[in-house]
Amino acid sequence: MSEYVIGLTGGIACGKSNISSTLKSNGVPVIDADEISRSLTAAGGQALPAIRKEFGDGVFNGEELNRRALSDIVFSDPEKREALNGILHPMVLSEIRRQMAEQTGPVVMDVPLLYEVGMDSWCQEIWCAYVPQKEQVRRLRKRGQISYREALRRIHSQMPVMEKRKRADHVIRTDGTKEQSGCIALDLWRAAVDRLTKEKEA
Repeated sequence: MSEYVIGLTGGIACGKSNISSTLKSNGVPVIDADEISRSLTAAGGQALPAIRKEFGDGVFNGEELNRRALSDIVFSDPEKREALNGILHPMVLSEIRRQMAEQTGPVVMDVPLLYEVGMDSWCQEIWCAYVPQKEQVRRLRKRGQISYREALRRIHSQMPVMEKRKRADHVIRTDGTKEQSGCIALDLWRAAVDRLTKEKEA
């Protein structure tokens, strides 16, 4: 089991995935909740039968999940969003626990809803990816070809990023280049590893 867990979180379209990718590409052990969720909902994924039962064939293209159709439903109906979370969260949590058990040194746990599901209590340190809401909206609209109103609906479906920012130990602003925010995260990782090494040696 990991001796030191760093939680990585942030609002939707706040650049968290880029930070996570940069860490992974530099050899940092990252447990990625989004990656786990995607595998559960990929073709043949463990979560698909329950999703089909709850949401019907309309969110599927044959055997594959129509992610856009499902997103349109869950971001417009809080009860449907809770139903989807009720399917996915226990499965994601189980896989995170399994991966955590394989780690012995420090690890980054990348969880978008870290605070919302209470997993901040697992962490010794928390980083928050952050951009102002105006930039979140711009990125979401560009990424998903959605309306301004729909972008706001998706942003407001999560805990406000300003609240996450207040509660985090470190804030990583991502409104610069991807390289800049990635370098900040790597510096934070190296500082944490150095600190843990010195504590062991003391």
